[in-house]
Amino acid sequence: CPCARGLATPAAIMAGTGVAAQHGILIKDAQALELAHRVDTVAFDKTGTLTLGRPQLKALVPAPGQDEAAPLSAAASLQSGSEHPLAHAVLAAARERALSWPAPGEVRAVPGRGFEGEVPLSGHPAALRLGSLRWMDELGVALGPLAAQAQALQSEGATVSVLARRDGAGLTALALLAFADTPKPGAREA
Repeated sequence: CPCARGLATPAAIMAGTGVAAQHGILIKDAQALELAHRVDTVAFDKTGTLTLGRPQLKALVPAPGQDEAAPLSAAASLQSGSEHPLAHAVLAAARERALSWPAPGEVRAVPGRGFEGEVPLSGHPAALRLGSLRWMDELGVALGPLAAQAQALQSEGATVSVLARRDGAGLTALALLAFADTPKPGAREA
């Protein structure tokens, strides 16, 4: 009977989405529920969903001839006014190492990419960029000897950023910064 079906289907959908919501599963609409039986792959946005959402600086790899202190101090300077979780990780790492950082000049956030600005480096103002490997690739930054390490860090699951300086020849990579986040206790079950 069409009437019974017209009442039963919406009632079943409401009951099903209600039970799912109690278990933390939100269903967009009836069509999503209808297609769910064909799902064979699920992708998660891990930050804050599967992880605690508090990344930490796990590795700092300076370019040959650099020590760790100068690039970390420069990165902290560049990100000192940011609320981004990776910026917090850089500042925390600089504080743990008892580093100070100079005040930056003309810092600009580049959405989805990173930061750019002027930071005193070795007593001289330097135009720096700090951001994703993708952005550095777009800017034409050659990682040189850091390329293999960047790939190794990524294969370990780290989020890798590059600190680069603009000079007469373009942009030169100064260091790699690798970030990782701690999984939530229930991540495997999720």
